Amino acid sequence: MRKLANEQGVDLASVTGTGVGGRIRKQDVISAHAAPAAPAAAPTRAPLETSPLRGTTVPMTRLRKVVAERAVVSMTSTAQLTTVVEVDVTRVARLRDRVKGAFLEKTGNKLSFLPFFALAAAEALRAYPIINSTVDGDSIVYPATENMSIAVDTERGLLTPVIRDAGELDIAGLAAQIADLADRTRNNQLKPDELSGGTFTLTNTGSRGALFDTPVVFLPQSAILGTGIVVKRPVVVSQDGSEAIAIRSMVYLALSYDHRIIDGADAARFLTAVKERLEEGDFESVLGI
Repeated sequence: MRKLANEQGVDLASVTGTGVGGRIRKQDVISAHAAPAAPAAAPTRAPLETSPLRGTTVPMTRLRKVVAERAVVSMTSTAQLTTVVEVDVTRVARLRDRVKGAFLEKTGNKLSFLPFFALAAAEALRAYPIINSTVDGDSIVYPATENMSIAVDTERGLLTPVIRDAGELDIAGLAAQIADLADRTRNNQLKPDELSGGTFTLTNTGSRGALFDTPVVFLPQSAILGTGIVVKRPVVVSQDGSEAIAIRSMVYLALSYDHRIIDGADAARFLTAVKERLEEGDFESVLGI
């Protein structure tokens, strides 16, 4: 019986005998081998810790005061609204899964979805510069470069370091800049000029699990793009002239903008360009590795 158990990969100690006096029979071993393994216990969720701030009053930090003041000025000085599109990033997800090992080895940076969003946005800004523009009195100023602010969540608050000339960078260049700026922002190592001069902002609201939000545009910029979390779900797709349901990687992109100079049609054209670029998924030539 022990030989049979070894051949079947069955632990006799775990087998309940059905023979006389509880003896283990050949059929008991065979049944134990055929029985499906017990499902692994679901991981237990760590309980939320009660914050020591509960029931206290603390003064705003200098950074929080500045952000609060700028947010109020921006909201009261501009006409803000948000347009949202849904994007199928399955092809980007497949490319990312295929090359992320080589990308990390060659660049030293992990390959997230954010550089793909940044590149698609930078390309669309070049085609639709109204999204990258600013208001100067009665004039609209169109910058000659795409200086992309990247929102970084820190213990001190939200900061937006700037990637200069983002429209000139490939995926590896954008990934390197994003990683470097985020790391130095969180470690309070940024130079003052690295927080100024942005013409457009990209904020990854999906990094904390949000589907999407309606981000606030901060003057003097006129638009900000929020990227939600990428999730797999069933979607209706067209295949060979017919419709089918398939599992796809989907994401919401939300563009908030200043309606004083940017119309809904402008926002839709920009978002459609970003959507088509991402759904096409043809980034092989601009990976930079």
